[in-house]
Amino acid sequence: MAIQKILPGTGGDLYIPYSRRTGDASTVYFTRDLSAEGLRKIARRVNSVITGKTAVKLHTGEKNGPNIIPHDWVETLIKNDLPGASIVETNTYYEGDRYTTAQHRETLKVNGWTFCPVDIMDEDGTVALPVKDGKWFTEMHMGKNIVNYDSLFVLTHFKGHAMGGFGGSNKNIGIGCADGRIGKAMIHTVPGSSDMWSISMEEFMERMTESAKAVVDHFGKNISFVNVLRNMSVSCDCEGTAAMPVVTPNIGILASLDILAVDQASIDLVYALQDKDHKDLVERIETRHGLRQLTYMKELHMGNDRYQLIDIDHEDAQIQPADAVKDVVPFSTLR
Repeated sequence: MAIQKILPGTGGDLYIPYSRRTGDASTVYFTRDLSAEGLRKIARRVNSVITGKTAVKLHTGEKNGPNIIPHDWVETLIKNDLPGASIVETNTYYEGDRYTTAQHRETLKVNGWTFCPVDIMDEDGTVALPVKDGKWFTEMHMGKNIVNYDSLFVLTHFKGHAMGGFGGSNKNIGIGCADGRIGKAMIHTVPGSSDMWSISMEEFMERMTESAKAVVDHFGKNISFVNVLRNMSVSCDCEGTAAMPVVTPNIGILASLDILAVDQASIDLVYALQDKDHKDLVERIETRHGLRQLTYMKELHMGNDRYQLIDIDHEDAQIQPADAVKDVVPFSTLR
């Protein structure tokens, strides 16, 4: 495996407390309501930028995956709040239930994604989107149909991940929009290597984040982000029925127009859980150096790691972020 030098302050195994963060603050909305109506309620806070032909990027999962966002929640959201939208996906880099388009479409049926069009964006090829100010890439290959959409609604099941440490909005679009043969290989594999998983941990986070930046830059102001903190196994939905059991308590749903802020707030809420409740997920995040996703997003000016967390369940209340969140909102109320 390639060895990546870790610069001081960027190590992906180091959680940065809110008090040590600098810069502007974004708005992140929060609800405890883990239901179809809860999803609709919080989505409306960030839907004003969604216009024209709309894509909904979510992880549709391997066959019978137990932890994916319930398809009936998504159906209710699309039919009522995003009419005419298509779910978008790309084929996988690994061989499995979604490796080919034919396999992928069968898996979509098994998992209930049959209520609206599903566009497998790399079914007919790729398009290269520019990566601005990247150190690994100048362009990233995406499923070519991504350019057919005016807006992108990023709907993410927040959870752990075997390589990424955690899967939030950054991974959902960084890996999930890259095509299955070229783009994903660019992210996962050292050029010239015969090992398809040969990228080192910190470098993987950076390559994935540069891919996400290409998507964010492409859609500009017409992109929004929702993270669902429910059924948070340390395993990704790409592991399907082989996913590790869920031991982390459910928290709620977060939404923002800022990709860094929504992923950072998700991490902060996990870290604010009692040690016994977040031990496994935090261990997965830190052992994979997943927190490098956050610091690199900040270095690439993709958003802010400071935020105001607005509790939409109590319109007159604001949750103080990170260090104070345990005192303001007892986590027994979040389960």
